[in-house]
Order: sequence, then C-alpha cells, then structure tokens
Amino acid sequence: MRQPRPLGGPDIGRHLLRDEGEVIVDEVQHHWAAYTRPMLEVLLAVALLAWVPVVHIDLSGVVLVAALLLAAHAGWGAVREHRDRFVITNMRVFRIHGVLSTHLATMPLHRILDITVVRPLHGRIFGFGHFRFDSAGQDRALREVRYVGRPVQRDLAIQRVVQRAGLRGPRLG
Repeated sequence: MRQPRPLGGPDIGRHLLRDEGEVIVDEVQHHWAAYTRPMLEVLLAVALLAWVPVVHIDLSGVVLVAALLLAAHAGWGAVREHRDRFVITNMRVFRIHGVLSTHLATMPLHRILDITVVRPLHGRIFGFGHFRFDSAGQDRALREVRYVGRPVQRDLAIQRVVQRAGLRGPRLG
C-alpha cells in the first residue's frame, strides 16, 4: 500500500523497487533548523514592508520591490528545503530533491563504507546533525546530507539495516 506523501513533498513511493521487496525504513525530512534562513528573510521582508509607509516616497518603490524579492527568495528556499528528502530502505539509501526538476541520487547499502555523524554545538542543542557518507565510488549527491533530525538514532537505523542485510560481519560477543 502506498503511503500518502506530505503536502508538496516529493513522491517517494514511485522510486521504490516494490516488486523486489524494497520498503522504507525511514524517510528523513530536514530538521526545522534548515528553515531558519528563510524565516529570517521573511522577518526582514516584513520589516521592510513596515518601513515602506515611513520612507521617502522616491525610495518607497525600491523598498517595496526589495521586500517582495526577499519574500519570494525566502519562499523558494523553504520549498526547496521541504522537497529535499533522504530515504533509508532495506536495500539502499537515496536522496530526492528539487523544486522544478527532480534530482535522485541512490547508493546501495553495500557501497556504504563509513558514515560520519557531525553534530555541531547548535545541532546538539536543537537536535540535528549532518551525515557524511564515504562510499565505494564516492557519489557526490549523497556525500553529505545536512540538517538531519535525531541523527544518532538514524545512524543506528542505517547500521541495523546494513547488519540485517548481512553486509557486515557478524556481531561479536
């Protein structure tokens, strides 16, 4: 059965190899911290709009256009972040992103050599981190996945899938 996709999000289900038994283990949307820049841009656009009535009439048009352009840029950034997904399945990891055109990068689990979880100070405070993948063949599009919520748990989920697939040695002890 197909899962409903989030409003405006990419259609992950159409990229699954269902006839091969591929199922989603986790679908990662960006942490809310990825939206900070667009939110700050919207606040600045609102401040500029509030300034339009008090600025000199000759400059009000420029301020208005700047506010609208800034708001449009913020909207584009928010949609771009919303449409960026990192998906972990029982066979592979893949990233799908893009607003007008869609980009899909796939890496089979057996090609993952190492996963580094980077948790900067503000990421540790707010609960996000970044993944860095080292793989055989170095797929650039999957080299780094930023603003992953609950990064430690998601790293463990990938490790479990790799272990269950028999791609690593047996557990000792």
